[in-house]
Amino acid sequence: MKPIERITPVLYEKYVKEELHRLEELKNPKIIYVTDLVGCSHKYYLRRLYPELTIKFEPSAILGNLVHAGIEALLKEKGFEVEVEVSAEVEVNGDKYSVKGRVDALKKDEGLVVEVKTARYAQDIPREHHLNQLKIYLEMLNLENGLIIYITPDKIHEFQIKRDRINLESLVKTLVEDTAHPRYEWECNYCMFKKLCPYAVERSD
Repeated sequence: MKPIERITPVLYEKYVKEELHRLEELKNPKIIYVTDLVGCSHKYYLRRLYPELTIKFEPSAILGNLVHAGIEALLKEKGFEVEVEVSAEVEVNGDKYSVKGRVDALKKDEGLVVEVKTARYAQDIPREHHLNQLKIYLEMLNLENGLIIYITPDKIHEFQIKRDRINLESLVKTLVEDTAHPRYEWECNYCMFKKLCPYAVERSD
């Protein structure tokens, strides 16, 4: 039987368009993503130099997007706003930066922010960087309640998160001064810039 590729291009089309659209933005040193603030600071530097390396075409990336799309569609039926763009202006050392992010789902009348995550296993969840990402969104939106949903092969896990006061300026300062490289040692194992990075930590088994 001859293989065909009729559905595969459809699955990739939206993802590829979004990634290509982001390429120029990734080079802009004044634009910071919320995900930059919860990870390795040197990755922020390297992604501005080599933005093309951040584009992933593995099926696992597409699977994550499809899970997000499915859950967001269900939440939208229940009155949630989905894929809500958020931004804040932050000044550090006399320079102004735009911190940008996208919330998976938002219910303003309940003051609730929802983040959807996929994971291969349920160990160590909720993960610290995911918690911090959600707490930053709560701070930017001035809301009190958050929910992280993890989709794993075995189970769906939900965690309720309350707002902590986050110093956004301090997080941006750490990032632009590049003083958290890496923020977690495990980051290097999954980083597309590992072979280029002078701070890469070798995994010790």
